Amino acid sequence: MEYTEFFADRVRNMKGSAIREMFKRMADPEIISLAGGNPASELFPGEELAEIAGDILRENPTLALQYGTTDGHPRMKECAVKRAEKVNSYRSGDGVIITTGANQGIDLAAKALLNKGDKVIVESPSFIGSLNAFRTYECELVGVEVESDGMSMDGLEKALKNNSGVKMIYTIPTFQNPTGVTMSLEKRRKMLELAAKYNVLILEDNPYGDLRFSGSDVPTLKSLDNEGRVIYAGSFSKILSPGMRLGYIIAAGAVCEKIEILKQVNDVHTPVLTQLMCAEFMKRYNIDEYIERNRRLYGEKCRIMLETMESCFPKGKVEWTVPQGGIFLWCKCLTIEDITPVVNGCLEEKVAIVPGSNFAVDMSAPSNQFRMNYSSATPEKIKTAVERVGRVLSALL
Repeated sequence: MEYTEFFADRVRNMKGSAIREMFKRMADPEIISLAGGNPASELFPGEELAEIAGDILRENPTLALQYGTTDGHPRMKECAVKRAEKVNSYRSGDGVIITTGANQGIDLAAKALLNKGDKVIVESPSFIGSLNAFRTYECELVGVEVESDGMSMDGLEKALKNNSGVKMIYTIPTFQNPTGVTMSLEKRRKMLELAAKYNVLILEDNPYGDLRFSGSDVPTLKSLDNEGRVIYAGSFSKILSPGMRLGYIIAAGAVCEKIEILKQVNDVHTPVLTQLMCAEFMKRYNIDEYIERNRRLYGEKCRIMLETMESCFPKGKVEWTVPQGGIFLWCKCLTIEDITPVVNGCLEEKVAIVPGSNFAVDMSAPSNQFRMNYSSATPEKIKTAVERVGRVLSALL
């Protein structure tokens, strides 16, 4: 049976993430993946969480296994507020919704706020999951270049001035996915100024903000916002476990009320068991000490990747970002227009990287850029993989 005619118009032309498609090609255990966004599994507190889960299920199975409230269990909401308060991103009057991963929060915010034909200004490049969420609601994406210190503010003002119907700016200002760059404080203030001038909302996605391993912290956009324009999406995926699927939205109460209604339709509530496990972990253990272990490990892995790139990539033919945190860095090949042969060559060398087109507003346009992840592979495999990427680049550039 042919199903094409039955698909909704809004999804007929959508494409899945090339990262997920690439995983299907990586059944070969010899392939070293620099493609995904997985945290370091060696840091997962498996024993601690196993003990916590057992205690919860023995002591109060009804609480853990019964339906819960849509906005989240009070203990989990308290944990989200504490994480947000740490970066001054929660204020009296804000609402809090626990979501099944930060991606769900972004999707629900888009569903609550965006109409067909609305325009969303996004960083170019940006996170495929969010871009696809906006595409699902038939929005028009307007890309603005990411510079070494974040989204171009001249480009942002031009986009706001030249596009009627802009309702939202979507940004990952800290250790951006895919580039790894961090928006400067000056640009954050300018973004808020422009958002007020043109009366648009800002959706701040901050899954990596806790993972700084060098440099100084920069205030979140939410902490600088005095008007309630910023919707803040946080996550426990990168600091505790992505498989537990725990994120949160903090925004003006009226926005959260609408998001809560939509979440009721979406999944009723985020699993109570994982909420209770996270809350109990943060009660029994010092989460900041645990995060510090993440920072040290990612800083070391990033250092190894950068040093190997410096020694193995062809001189003068590749540029790359130098992140101060997070889990990604971004490369641009200066002598070609299409990265596809490089990606395929790397797969032949048993290494997976992600082509830049996967993060573009126009995914069909050729890209000479690619993303690499340093969080999930071991230091030894990172060095081996980057050496192989270097050989492919030297041969093809």
